Amino acid sequence: MAEGMETAAAIAASVHAGRTSALAVTEAVLARIAAENPRLNAFTDVIAERARRSAAAVDEARAGGKPLGPLAGVPFAVKNLFDVAGLPTRAGSRINRTRTPAAVDAVLIRRLEVAGAVLVGALNMGEFAYDFTGENLHDGPSRNPLDTMRMTGGSSGGSAAAVAGGLVPFALGSDTNGSIRVPASLCGIFGLKPTYGRLPRTGTFPFVDSLDHLGPFARSVEDLALVYDAMQGPDTGDAACSARPPQPVLPALAGPRGGWNVAVAEGYFTAGATPEAREALERVAGALGAMRRIEIADANVARAAAYLVTTTEGATLHLQRLRDQAEDFEPIVRDRLFSGAMVPAQIVARAQKFRARFRDHLLSHLDGLDAIIALSTPCTAPLIGQQMLDLGGKSVPLRANIGLYTQPISFVGLPVVAVPVQLSPLPIGLQIITAPWQEHTGLMIAAELERTGVVGIKPQL
Repeated sequence: MAEGMETAAAIAASVHAGRTSALAVTEAVLARIAAENPRLNAFTDVIAERARRSAAAVDEARAGGKPLGPLAGVPFAVKNLFDVAGLPTRAGSRINRTRTPAAVDAVLIRRLEVAGAVLVGALNMGEFAYDFTGENLHDGPSRNPLDTMRMTGGSSGGSAAAVAGGLVPFALGSDTNGSIRVPASLCGIFGLKPTYGRLPRTGTFPFVDSLDHLGPFARSVEDLALVYDAMQGPDTGDAACSARPPQPVLPALAGPRGGWNVAVAEGYFTAGATPEAREALERVAGALGAMRRIEIADANVARAAAYLVTTTEGATLHLQRLRDQAEDFEPIVRDRLFSGAMVPAQIVARAQKFRARFRDHLLSHLDGLDAIIALSTPCTAPLIGQQMLDLGGKSVPLRANIGLYTQPISFVGLPVVAVPVQLSPLPIGLQIITAPWQEHTGLMIAAELERTGVVGIKPQL
């Protein structure tokens, strides 16, 4: 662990037992942010006084003998597309900085605070979440704590940097095409992209409504489960949010369980991967006894269709801004959105029809399986500013291809637990993909891998 940083579970246990106070924890985190954020550029906003008030309220509740929540005194931060009362919701953009500050917090922030967590700030991200690198033209790039010359991945780059760098024990991000799983891979931490519709997006700035997911980054599987459990539940503010009741995961992680029926995704999902990435995949496959190898047909088509849906829905959302304030967009984002605005409707309709067929196809592979494992990225963290990526000897644009393994999965809304495999000198992430609403299965598999040391963060982090 990073010096002075414990897991969320350990912090909450200490606060519950009175071994430390929530305010002391918060002050330590604020001091670490002040010391380390100039190097990592993870935070865009720090709300120190609000954090102190929240922590003091937790301590007062304990002193008064009141019950404390499962995240009592645990500091956290959120990608700056979450509404935070008193702050304009930037979504990584220049345009949104002049917005009226949010009046209330996003639903997931409120749920975490009910559980006792302490919000300390908002985090850097790619503009309007249309990014895989973690590089923001307006706020500067978030920097990978493992090597600050390297990318965090995006668009939730600040969230991953804050957790990997030990600034906070957990953070929230969003994932449209891979924006939790790519940063988790490049920064060597855990992440969770739940089933589409599992967690409400109420109070967040959208990107692609039919693809947007919210989820946590953390330093352990237990912390992922603890945070996920606190956020579950329906909400009428998000039309896509399922009415399914919460399904607590944490109790299921307690005991070991072997005999998982897991398949390894090859073909498209290993094409172009570095030898080190393939080594990581085989290490996890061996630990799980995964003998079955599968190739998912038309994954390349799913990725292309995901691009179409992304750019056209994104363009529709931003059309008026493109008309009125085109010069205020990051040029790469602006040009992608302009191109999306010109895609004929019949082509988008074909992409959506294919989407339904691909979902059925992917679910047929999961029938009888507990999970499919696949690489999250084809390589470890590239250098900041790097434009091209070597995929099996072929040079391709990095921004468009670092998420090639994540896009087909989020396209059909399946839940994924992202786990880090430690290589030398940099880690890489794997996806544990399960059937809809089976987040608990993915987390149980991840917990078993973590217990045996096959996955996990570097001890010095």
